[in-house]
Amino acid sequence: MTEQRAPGWSSNYLFIMASIGSSVGLSNIWKFTYLAGENGGGTFVFVYLVSLLVMGIPILGAELLIGRRGGKSMVGSLQVLAARDGIHPRWSIFGWVSMTGVFLILTFYCVIAGWTLDYTITSFTGMLDELDAASAVVFYNDLLDNPLRMMIGQGVFVMATAWIVALGIKDGLERSISWMMPTLFLILIALLVYAMFTAEFLQAVEFMFKPDFSKLTARTALAAFGQAFFSLGIGVGVMLTYGAYMPRTSHVLKSAAIISFSDGFASMLAGLAIFPIVFQYGLSPAEGPGLIFMTLPIAFGKMPGGGVVGALFFLLLFVAALTSSISLLESVVAHLVETTRYGRKKISIVAGILLWLIGLATVFSFNIWKEFTPLPFGPLEGKTLFGLLDYFGSNLLMPVGGILMAIIAGWLLSPKVCDEELLHPKPLHMMLWRFLIRFIAPTAVAMIFLANLA
Repeated sequence: MTEQRAPGWSSNYLFIMASIGSSVGLSNIWKFTYLAGENGGGTFVFVYLVSLLVMGIPILGAELLIGRRGGKSMVGSLQVLAARDGIHPRWSIFGWVSMTGVFLILTFYCVIAGWTLDYTITSFTGMLDELDAASAVVFYNDLLDNPLRMMIGQGVFVMATAWIVALGIKDGLERSISWMMPTLFLILIALLVYAMFTAEFLQAVEFMFKPDFSKLTARTALAAFGQAFFSLGIGVGVMLTYGAYMPRTSHVLKSAAIISFSDGFASMLAGLAIFPIVFQYGLSPAEGPGLIFMTLPIAFGKMPGGGVVGALFFLLLFVAALTSSISLLESVVAHLVETTRYGRKKISIVAGILLWLIGLATVFSFNIWKEFTPLPFGPLEGKTLFGLLDYFGSNLLMPVGGILMAIIAGWLLSPKVCDEELLHPKPLHMMLWRFLIRFIAPTAVAMIFLANLA
């Protein structure tokens, strides 16, 4: 049967750039650095890189394969696979759940991304100059306690995301990615060059790349595997949608490897740019989530030209968040364009309004609703609305989605279909991928899932 496919990327280069932009987000810079700091540096980094190889590449390859095979959004692609390749039609329910989950994840992602815009502006205006530990905490808490201030940052970020998606694949995603991704890496490299001239750069290199396996624990391993999984953004159909736009001449597994290790490379650059500054000013790398928004501003406030360096750093976070958010929204808009009579622009505008409105639940979770914890049982007890959304997206939807992607590609699609979509790889490569996608990768994700439920 002949299926109408989604519009494709203009070139394999732009597909790769867009996919790297989708995977490189706040998680690579914010979460990677504080997890590496909390888990001993080099040991965590080593396991993280291994996990990209044995889990990230196989599942990302599976998601791209399913998307290119179906040629549509996640729901549409699963419906095509049901009609053409024999998977059960009820698998489309997985697509609907993922699409809804992606939208809910994006509602709170836009709020956090709005903080990066707020910090960028305040850095440029000099408001972060000469901060000490106490005033940095006060500044951060003042942001969280001010819903109007958070709503403005959230609103600007939502508008930017919806506007890019509304313009379509070529005029929106491709045109924006073609300058945002080089900008992101240029800022990372500029910050890295600055860090190289600090006295503690070699200490940071040793901290990140000299593993001490005597300190390797199950907690460290699970944290590293979890970071690799979540930073790639696999399991929820975002990369599946990008795979639907993938050129037929692109090699799925080669592309998955490039995207995965570019994602890892961005995390390495971020660590090498951040940890020398942390060490130079006597701060702790194990500060947890507050490392970026409370600890680093102290260093920026002390260093010569810290306002400019700080502004560049938070601008980097903003751009990284934007390249990821457009892929999240695109995965939702793509399906609505396929199945409704409304145009992309109208759908994107309505989606943007809903993102902002539903995102207010996250905004208010940090101030006027911070005492509101609606579900008083089990692991959900004591969680705000933001906490519940985060738990649903990070602890449930993404891991379960990753396992189901592996099942579809590894067990439900025939070896012949996989061989066709992978462009007839060498038998050894095919055998290795099928072994990883059927056994190793889903087992690793299941362990992450169970650990997150504990």
